[in-house]
Amino acid sequence: MNSEDVAAYLNAHPEFFEQYADMIAQINIPHPHGGRTIPISERQILTLREKGKQLEGKLREVIQYGEENDVVSQKMHALSLDLLRACDVQAVVSAAVKHLRDDFAVPHVALRLWRGQGDAPEFQAVSDSLRNFANGLTEPSCSSEAAADTAAMFDGAAPATGSYAYVPLRDGATFGLLALASEEPKRYFPGMGTLYLARLGDLIGCALAAHLPPA
Repeated sequence: MNSEDVAAYLNAHPEFFEQYADMIAQINIPHPHGGRTIPISERQILTLREKGKQLEGKLREVIQYGEENDVVSQKMHALSLDLLRACDVQAVVSAAVKHLRDDFAVPHVALRLWRGQGDAPEFQAVSDSLRNFANGLTEPSCSSEAAADTAAMFDGAAPATGSYAYVPLRDGATFGLLALASEEPKRYFPGMGTLYLARLGDLIGCALAAHLPPA
């Protein structure tokens, strides 16, 4: 009989532990950290303590993530209020840029719109490749390199090597692109979670659409 057979037998016959409780209490096994042997009961206590520490660590992580999400939610709420107060396209853009830079610490923010017209930088003509890139986004995109012709959106301010995030702006059809850039190579990276970026796009896109001519 090997160890697997013993384990299978004990698992199938839990009454064994009741029938031979006194014998089990006398069995000593190696301490998990070496050096001596200890009773099975003490080993079980050590195991429970270790599991307790692991659970405490996971709980601390959950609490930390919850606190971080609360902070982000508060910032999103403040942005939403200012977007609701905006009376025109430029006020929406100003509110979005201010919150992204001041609250979310995004050093480089650029935005382009191809619905409507005006003298503001947001209405500058964009290339077909940039528009096609934005139209093809089903969700925000993060990259270590500037996509399409988007580097020109930052007027040379964006870092030559860094990270970029692109958020399509739409209300059915795509009418613009929000671009974020950072000198930190790991700030935006492929595969990262984009839930809050998507929500930013929804909020800013909806606020802009309210002040733009119909498609």
